[in-house]
Amino acid sequence: MDNLVILKNNFVEILGLNKDEVTDDLSYASCVKWDSMHHMELITRIEHKFDIMMDIDDIIDMSSFAKAQEILREKYDIDFNT
Repeated sequence: MDNLVILKNNFVEILGLNKDEVTDDLSYASCVKWDSMHHMELITRIEHKFDIMMDIDDIIDMSSFAKAQEILREKYDIDFNT
């Protein structure tokens, strides 16, 4: 399974969304299901799935699906190219 699918599945499972709802436009501010508790669940799941420990600044900065990809790609060398 590629990394983008893994990341998307985390958002689907934690936030209870359909796969087609998880796009680069999905953001903390626009998704009522994405509250602070779900945010921490996302972080925990992402850290586990990608075997990383995210920096607190990155946890705070992860405000959209696109930003999650950017942070994971640039700071943790996670490849999202298929």
